[in-house]
Amino acid sequence: MFNFYLGAQHRKTIILCLSVLFSSTLSAEQKPYAPEKIEDVTIVSAEEAIDMILANPDLVVIDSRKKTEYLKGHIEGAINILNTNLNQAGLEKISPDKSKEILFYCNGTRCLRSSDSIKKARNWGYTKLIWFRGGWKEWTEKRLPVVTD
Repeated sequence: MFNFYLGAQHRKTIILCLSVLFSSTLSAEQKPYAPEKIEDVTIVSAEEAIDMILANPDLVVIDSRKKTEYLKGHIEGAINILNTNLNQAGLEKISPDKSKEILFYCNGTRCLRSSDSIKKARNWGYTKLIWFRGGWKEWTEKRLPVVTD
């Protein structure tokens, strides 16, 4: 049917557009899950994260999301450091004691930013790493308090 009504160039354009449309849909569906666990890292729920933050006001909380996401809302006291911007010198400035607890989070189980940050910190010798794996998605679904900038 297309062969009869459309010229060769129009057919190519339509096929290209359909390919782009379907490939972007598939890539969203194929977005990987964060690992179920990371060796030597404690995984916590939103409620456990709140308990830890309230029990330890000096707890370092790192939001590994993009700056634009952080500005729209974040956990109170969280420091925004995108995983690709996290470096050893910067983390040592924030937390020089490598045996001190650090809690990381990002957008949730379909986000790899906080797990990537944790792996970096572990490689730099940090030993008490905590992962709020459910991240921002779990936090907002449970309607927990947020801070906006």
